Amino acid sequence: MGLLERCRELFNTPNLYEVLGTNKEAAEADIRRSYYKVSLRVHPDRAPEDPRATEKFQVLGKLYSVLSDKEQRAVYDEQGVVDEESDALSQERCWEDHWRLLFPKITVQDILEFEKKYKGSDEERQDLMQLYVQHQGDMDAITASALCCSQEDEPRLCSIIQAAIQSGDATAFPAFTHESVKKKRARRKRADRERQEAEEMQKEMSLGDEDDSLVMMLRQKQQSREQNFNSFLSDLEAKYSKKSGKSQRGGKGKGKK
Repeated sequence: MGLLERCRELFNTPNLYEVLGTNKEAAEADIRRSYYKVSLRVHPDRAPEDPRATEKFQVLGKLYSVLSDKEQRAVYDEQGVVDEESDALSQERCWEDHWRLLFPKITVQDILEFEKKYKGSDEERQDLMQLYVQHQGDMDAITASALCCSQEDEPRLCSIIQAAIQSGDATAFPAFTHESVKKKRARRKRADRERQEAEEMQKEMSLGDEDDSLVMMLRQKQQSREQNFNSFLSDLEAKYSKKSGKSQRGGKGKGKK
């Protein structure tokens, strides 16, 4: 069975872009990020309840090898077919190892450095306004999805949105402009409760490895808040991996350590 047929069987569509939730116009960085997020959702370690998770993960690796290769992608875009005899699809490869080469493990220091550069940047503003439009001004959804966001950041984020509305760059959604005091208080209480739970969890998970403890804590928090992997850790890993991808290009397609 070929790659397209396998995509239809496992993801209900033979369209490689639709499997990733993107389109033919997507830039290389967007393809990479989409692949990362979908692969997180079906990774055998993160989807133990799915008996076909390993198959999906392997097929995603092959799909990405096609769309990340300019020549193969051009053929697919023009003819709607893939070269099943190409090295990327025909050779046996450990897709887990290949995935780790593409997306190295992040550390606490990586997170802190990213947060320092990200907060107050044009990139943060663009991401924030995209979330504002996507969620039509619902600050509950915006603060839950925004990167590097804590309760202390909310006034700053609101001021950015308010400035965009006043300048005419953004629509004044009622959910934002007329949000009730009751809802704001409920969000603050929820944030305080989550912070306390996170502190307690960190104490319980004192494993002697600060990096692993932090990542495990964030993942557990992520699973309790969102099941679609669009929360803090997944988005941060995706963004960080995209930024560090330039240093990985030298080994692209080789799949060897």
